[in-house]
Amino acid sequence: MGCCESSFLTETHPEKEQQQAQLQTQTHPPSIGADPVSAGGAVVSSFSEFSFSDLKAATNNFSSDLIVSESGEKAPNLVYKGRLHNRRWIAVKKFTKLAWPDPKQFAEEAWGVGKLRHRRLANLIGYCCDGDERLLVAEFMPNDTLAKHLFHWENQTIEWAMRSRVALYIAEALDYCSTEGRPLYHDLNAYRVLFDEDGDPRLSCFGLMKNSRDGKSYSTNLAYTPPEYLRNGRVTPESVIYSFGTVLLDLLSGKHIPPSHALDMIRGKNIILLMDSHLEGKFSMEEATVVVGLASRCLQYEPRERPNTKDLVATLSQLQTKPDVPSYVMLGIPKHEEAPSTPQRPLSAMGEACSRMDLTAIHQILVMTHYRDDEGTNELSFQEWTQQMRDMLEARKRGDYAFRDKDFKTAIDCYSQFIDVGTMVSPTVFARRSLCYLLCDQPDAALRDAMQAQCVYPDWPTAFYMQSVALAKLDMHKDAADMLNEAATLEEKRQRGGRAS
Repeated sequence: MGCCESSFLTETHPEKEQQQAQLQTQTHPPSIGADPVSAGGAVVSSFSEFSFSDLKAATNNFSSDLIVSESGEKAPNLVYKGRLHNRRWIAVKKFTKLAWPDPKQFAEEAWGVGKLRHRRLANLIGYCCDGDERLLVAEFMPNDTLAKHLFHWENQTIEWAMRSRVALYIAEALDYCSTEGRPLYHDLNAYRVLFDEDGDPRLSCFGLMKNSRDGKSYSTNLAYTPPEYLRNGRVTPESVIYSFGTVLLDLLSGKHIPPSHALDMIRGKNIILLMDSHLEGKFSMEEATVVVGLASRCLQYEPRERPNTKDLVATLSQLQTKPDVPSYVMLGIPKHEEAPSTPQRPLSAMGEACSRMDLTAIHQILVMTHYRDDEGTNELSFQEWTQQMRDMLEARKRGDYAFRDKDFKTAIDCYSQFIDVGTMVSPTVFARRSLCYLLCDQPDAALRDAMQAQCVYPDWPTAFYMQSVALAKLDMHKDAADMLNEAATLEEKRQRGGRAS
């Protein structure tokens, strides 16, 4: 979902100067994969800080009835199912008080993981660092874990094509994380693989958090732990590949087999004995042999002999035999349907234009609004009025002329010059460049700019309206409708006495 939770939750919003500093130091906005088919970009809530009271309310005072950790109340760090005021389900991981003694370290680590955005991840959407409380907030995945479907299934076992899809999707998640500079995943196992509302497998973001003081990087039996971790206690990218190999063994056998035992069977060419008997022979021996070979490579004793994430994706991509069959069909679960949200109140002219995706009308409104919504977002000292500042404002002025004259490519170039200097931040410039990107058929970039406008000015309806149009262009229609409703709610609040529009 492409928005912050700001209009539904009482969040901690830093002062404007902190927002500007955050925006200027941020290396890149949440990543939206350029190619939704191969790279797999996802649009979800942008990362936020939540208040403890809101998470307490969302989880019914952390009710034991809402614990979804596999080991229940015995788990060291409990995970709860919760529901926000906007009816969206979330997963809340509550750490013990000693888990993260340093609040700054916890916040920095959470923000690092929170920058990741991918449709193969159960993405992190927020955190809470309130007194002794340390909590993480992620998208909720309603269809259980791979461990539940593989080891404790009630209705049907997972068919071979779906097992192959699980392996590929998790490999894609690991490859994305590696590409984004977060290659370390702690304790990758079948409990970390979750199924979303469509039955698609996703990798839990919680394993991307750096090891906390009271936790272990590997909580499972030592028989499943990478050999180098036993030697030096360090998680490396190669250790993650080893753990991926154990997940491949789970998928092949339907059981949790120690790697040493499985490797003995593989070396003895007893692949049939390794395969899950519940598949009843309904699998391709050729494909199974490829997966067995890949698992064997992942489980090599020497880390340097293991494949990398790109090798995993390349090998597993070739085994997908039912690309057009939805995951929920293969899992034998009902499709999760929710009626799209519709605005509960009359829309403004901007809201109407965005609901119709009338880019011409949006352009006209932004031209007429000019920069009146930027008041108060920048307070500059006398010393800051340098030649660089004058050059930057001149670039913005050229962008405004190009924007007015509908020369949108030039406007993008000029506004980018203004933004890249970073001395001033302007939500209006981000909104204008967002529209330019839409008119140049670049909805991913448009969405990023609309999200940046929201970072600068968290309760600005225009930022939410622009996100709704970008989401609709990305065929995320339910999210677009939710965002439109959120923008209308903010506008109504402003009309009742908020900041003048």
